[in-house]
Amino acid sequence: MSQGTTPWGPTPAGPTPAGTTPESERDTEFQEHEKILSPDFLSAEQITDLLTEDIDGVQEKLGTFLNFKNLETCLKDAILLDYYVSGFLWARGMDFSIIQYSKFMTLLAMLLQNLKTLHVSLEDSIKWLGEVMAEIGPTHSQKSEDWNIFDVKQANAIIDYLKISLFQHYKLYEFMFFSAREEIVIGTEQVIEVVKSACSPFPNPLEEGISSDIYSTFIEPPTTLDTEMKGLDQEQSPEESQPETDTSNMDPLVGFTIEDVKSVLDQVTDDILISIQTEINEKLQIQEEAFNARIEKLKKA
Repeated sequence: MSQGTTPWGPTPAGPTPAGTTPESERDTEFQEHEKILSPDFLSAEQITDLLTEDIDGVQEKLGTFLNFKNLETCLKDAILLDYYVSGFLWARGMDFSIIQYSKFMTLLAMLLQNLKTLHVSLEDSIKWLGEVMAEIGPTHSQKSEDWNIFDVKQANAIIDYLKISLFQHYKLYEFMFFSAREEIVIGTEQVIEVVKSACSPFPNPLEEGISSDIYSTFIEPPTTLDTEMKGLDQEQSPEESQPETDTSNMDPLVGFTIEDVKSVLDQVTDDILISIQTEINEKLQIQEEAFNARIEKLKKA
């Protein structure tokens, strides 16, 4: 009779093919037993490399080996990395051999894989763990002594560790794999239109705004027409520009007598005084009406 294995445990025994010997049957069973928890989750080289690192180094290298690239933004990747790092550090405290490290890390991975892909319940996961540990753990059969990867103490310690690490928080891992979570926006991209350079016809920014007179006099470049007119003015003869100079230097009061000036000043003063007096009278009248209204209210009260 021969016996195979599946990811869920041993398969039922079947008839031994005709012509086989006990030695060939034992070789076949050994090959089938080697397939338990295969392929390896971590290679022997990766495990040896991790054993030389401290806690931070283990976390960094495991993240690289497992291709977790979004640890700072993806909560799921961070949880999975923490799950594997915690398991590896626990195994290092147990002083496992390389093959024991390999099978233990593969066991951790397959438990999560069964949950993720097959949506295995907690009861079925515990049952599957018992079947697997029966294959790779201690047995009473002398025939499979060489196949035992873990002794009794190590097997019990592994089960106890899985109780407090995975099984105790099984609902949380189910929620992580199967519950849709609202995507949190931790960054946004905005398009900002910047002010163009302060060259005509585009205006300066408001914080740099100045009066139009100063801008047109000292900043705005002269137009072509202004330049041409300036050139024509410079080409004018001194005789044409001389009368303008004489006019600008002429006293504007030439031709008026003192009496004329006094008459104009008196008229301007009278106009100003009349307007002021009218304004004062209007304000006094408004105040008087307001006081009268208050007196009437007091009388009625």
